[in-house]
Amino acid sequence: MAWFYLVLAGVLEIIWACFLKQSQGFTRPIPTLITLAALAGSLLFLSLSLRALPLGTAYAIWTGIGAVGTFAVGIMLLGEPASASRLAAAGLIVSGLALMKLSA
Repeated sequence: MAWFYLVLAGVLEIIWACFLKQSQGFTRPIPTLITLAALAGSLLFLSLSLRALPLGTAYAIWTGIGAVGTFAVGIMLLGEPASASRLAAAGLIVSGLALMKLSA
């Protein structure tokens, strides 16, 4: 269950990061509320995963899911550039996450 909580926390991190941009500096109420709710949920599920997972492993994977997921949303929905070097960097993060999971 700990890994499920960790993945859920990572997905919520992607959501809050994306809505943080949409909140335009917390000036738009609905995106701001979604940001805060997703952030709270992300931290809740991260804390639940920490009951069974090592801190370093859980935190690295949580931030990695958020970073790569937000990067992917930026490319797919926001028109951000998908250069070879940016894709390679994301691939390296994913590789590191896989290695972290295998070593946990």
